Amino acid sequence: MEKKTIVVIGAGIVGVSAAIWLQRDGHKVVLVDKEGPAGGASYGNGGIVVPSGVVPVNSPGLISKAPGMLIRPDSPLFLHWPYLPKMLPWLINYLGRANARNARQVAIALKPLLGQGVDQHSALAQGTGAEKWIEPSDYVFVYDNPAAFKKDVFAWTVRQEMGFSWDEMDAGEFASYDPAFGNTGKFAIRLADHARITDPGEYVTDLAKYFQSQGGDLIIAQAEDFKIDRGKVRGVKTGQDTIPCDTAVITAGVWSKALAQKLGVKIPMETERGYHIDLINPSETPRAAMMIAAGKFVVTPMHGRIRCAGIVEFGGLQAPANKAPIDLLKNNVRQAWPDLKYESVDDWLGHRPAPADSIPFIGKFDNAPDIYAAFGHHHVGLTAGPKTGRIIADMIANRNLDVDLTPYRVSRFT
Repeated sequence: MEKKTIVVIGAGIVGVSAAIWLQRDGHKVVLVDKEGPAGGASYGNGGIVVPSGVVPVNSPGLISKAPGMLIRPDSPLFLHWPYLPKMLPWLINYLGRANARNARQVAIALKPLLGQGVDQHSALAQGTGAEKWIEPSDYVFVYDNPAAFKKDVFAWTVRQEMGFSWDEMDAGEFASYDPAFGNTGKFAIRLADHARITDPGEYVTDLAKYFQSQGGDLIIAQAEDFKIDRGKVRGVKTGQDTIPCDTAVITAGVWSKALAQKLGVKIPMETERGYHIDLINPSETPRAAMMIAAGKFVVTPMHGRIRCAGIVEFGGLQAPANKAPIDLLKNNVRQAWPDLKYESVDDWLGHRPAPADSIPFIGKFDNAPDIYAAFGHHHVGLTAGPKTGRIIADMIANRNLDVDLTPYRVSRFT
């Protein structure tokens, strides 16, 4: 196998995964990021490795629900209204896919990236020192009652079609399973064989430290363009400097859209502004990672805290943080867990890349075959990151792939 000099743009979980797998193949790898490892969504995600997370947000019923969600103060969907005209073409495209056929296509596309998520994380982290952040976990959906669960019939039907099974727990069984929710009277669904990352930021940071310890270079800079000569990439431009390379990989999340445009490819992708709150030193901790269905937010036990995440806001990259989503998360926690005490609250805002079809972009650029895409993972970047990085390494090594890349092709909208 030919050894290359490869620049990976973006040091989140996807970029760091790609960098490590490429390094293990013997390539000289340079990791470039404007902030450093885990500076964005890889720090602020819900911290759950979810093989079953194949059902997209834009499923049947979203079009009828969305207007009401935007005006209800208790809804997990927010919009910075001055930004609406700019995002309208993407929004029309996105909502046009909120149907059963498209949702199943997304599930089929995501299954190969997510289905082995726990094993892929274990393989990536083995021998890096980051293994300590991976904890096996159930993933529990908490509903107010069985009737609320039945209203989600489409999502659970798709999960079953994708090969996932689960256990149902009535109020008594759930109280026995997790005493922290013993007096809530909730109905719950338990999915086994998932995992949680007990500190996503430190996990990705430790992976990046391992990459550097093995001879990899980390450069803190903004990648702005590419130096291309006679159809071959010769470098990645960062301001006044150019980092020489034979191959480049774009893993910069929502910022990948501008880099793809430099290569003549228009990517219909918006930033989905995600919020979380960390409850520091809580009085009790749930047994497993959970989705509180009534509030559409996840609760993940982490090192010294509980993270609550799941609010969605559309407003571009420049608008300041909005206090209302944070207040809503706090209120949702009080309703779901009224007896919980904690010392303090840390809050965070970051940007998820949201493709119009909810499917990531993975593979070569048609007009720049030495440049690869690996971005646009929407809500599943943490779970899919290690597998995506391995796919990129396999492509560059010309190994046979165990995944059909057709659904992820970069040119599918052009």
